[in-house]
Amino acid sequence: MDETPEELDGLQRLLDASVAGANPHLTGIITPDHRLTAHQLVRALTGMKVLVVATVTAKGEPRTSCLDGHFRHGRWLFGTSTAAVKARHLLARPAVSATHADGERLAVFTHGYAEAHTSGPAFDEYLAYFADYYRSDPITWSPDPMVFFTLRPAWMTAYAADPAGVAG
Repeated sequence: MDETPEELDGLQRLLDASVAGANPHLTGIITPDHRLTAHQLVRALTGMKVLVVATVTAKGEPRTSCLDGHFRHGRWLFGTSTAAVKARHLLARPAVSATHADGERLAVFTHGYAEAHTSGPAFDEYLAYFADYYRSDPITWSPDPMVFFTLRPAWMTAYAADPAGVAG
């Protein structure tokens, strides 16, 4: 868990605001006894999680793809080659939706904006994090340059069949 108390407070405010503005269909499924708190969510999302990312083409056609998502500091972090279609989409149109689902056990839905990092302090921090996590240098993963994205959430909700069970 890398989140500071301030980041956890911000994440909890986001979760609360998101459910407060949700429609009755969603709140009928993600009832209070199936919602995760910020503390539970960050514990449940430790390590790499398969993240389905939705982008759009220049014509507005939706596209999804899976990638390794890492939830750090209350935000999703992921990286890919600049040659990847999803990278080109996000660089041109940063609005993004992402879902992590683990059967009926856990589901996290996020809408926001992808902030790209191709150099600078954030890039260096993410490069070091991924190199340590995967025990290999991400720069060697593709002949094309690497881009890291931080998904800045504008809306997020999390469902768990058993919130206490998924958060340890």
